[in-house]
Amino acid sequence: MNGYLAKGSVVAALGGLLFGFDTAVIAGATEALKAQYSLTPAALGLTVSAALFGTIIGAMFGGVPGDRYGRRGSLRITAILYLISALGCAFAFDWYSFVGARFIGGLGIGASSVLGPMYIAEIAPPKLRGRLVGFFQFNIVFGILLAYFSNYEIGTMGFGDAEWRWKMGIAALPALLFFVLLFAIPESPRWLAKKGRVGEAEDVLMSSGDPNYRHDLAEIVKSVDEKHGSADESLFQRKYYLPIFLAVSIAFFNQFTGINAILYYTNFIFTRAGFTKVSADLQTVAIGATNLLFTIVAMTVIDRIGRKKLLLIGSVGMAVALAGVAAVFLSGTHQNLLVWCLVGFIAFFAFSQGAVIWVYLSEIFPTRVRAKGQSLGSFTHWIVNAGITFLFPVLAESSGGLPFVFFALMMVVQFFVVLAVFPETKGYSLEEMQRKLGIE
Repeated sequence: MNGYLAKGSVVAALGGLLFGFDTAVIAGATEALKAQYSLTPAALGLTVSAALFGTIIGAMFGGVPGDRYGRRGSLRITAILYLISALGCAFAFDWYSFVGARFIGGLGIGASSVLGPMYIAEIAPPKLRGRLVGFFQFNIVFGILLAYFSNYEIGTMGFGDAEWRWKMGIAALPALLFFVLLFAIPESPRWLAKKGRVGEAEDVLMSSGDPNYRHDLAEIVKSVDEKHGSADESLFQRKYYLPIFLAVSIAFFNQFTGINAILYYTNFIFTRAGFTKVSADLQTVAIGATNLLFTIVAMTVIDRIGRKKLLLIGSVGMAVALAGVAAVFLSGTHQNLLVWCLVGFIAFFAFSQGAVIWVYLSEIFPTRVRAKGQSLGSFTHWIVNAGITFLFPVLAESSGGLPFVFFALMMVVQFFVVLAVFPETKGYSLEEMQRKLGIE
């Protein structure tokens, strides 16, 4: 891997860091916002979830500018959205302006989840694609930890009533850096070829260290079939039924692990299990550190072990861990095992679904519909996230264990679906993957 390729991948993955930071930073401002704007519980819920609504829309339409203006150019738009959101939250003059700024940030998160992995996949060689796209997920996890650390540090600086504004506004600095650095990386060679800019595509492939750049360029041009008018076509066609199924199913299963229900409602879960006093900060550090550690482990092996094997290993591990959580709730005993079951779950999630989803989504669609397919997978991920986030506390309130029984059963289903249907994608070029899936 040369510096040209590394620079492009690292800069694009910064969108993941902003994704994670923007998602988690609100946790340090909720109490202050509640007091500042006299928020009811429902209004506070809307304040926190405003970004999630924006994320759904950003994911749904993120592929549109990606096809029209290029992957790199569209990432610049997401950087601007992150910048507007951070400054808008910091200088919000009322509750409505704050919620609006959070919604704009959500648009950036949703679009980033489409554009970042897609750009990296289109510039990376097959043997490095898994770990380079996986770096996007690493940055999401690192961004979450960075947000918690930032909230802690700002909380020690004595900003008084303005503290929450500093916590929310600090994200403007990495957003501005992201925007500037995007001018230093190349456009995706596959998007350039799709637009008929073959000479520019050849230059990017050659500069990124591809030893067979002429052959690979010919394969890319053939796959997009630009001369015959197929460089941009509808996603919902019979020939794309398999990648559509793969994208939707991996996104469904990603959320049916229960990952966001657990991350969003950690304190609620421990309280329901009978704990009277739990250190939220300690839980966050333990779970966040586990998430980061096993994401790194997955990145080191994903191009050797493969995506499919990671999903299968994770299915088994998560099913066992979730069954353990359910058993603690349903039996009302062994509460001391709960934290270990949850940490085990996080470890297996980070090692499998967490590391694989963005890689897999970026690999299974042909270049001519990749932006649309990536949007479909990302949109599915976020809409299911919203549904589970809404329903989980209601279901857990009536029976703390049943949601975890459901999540454990879904991991058993995932194991057999992945085993029977999911093809391995490691080691194949994106064009070879297209042929493997039988797409002409």
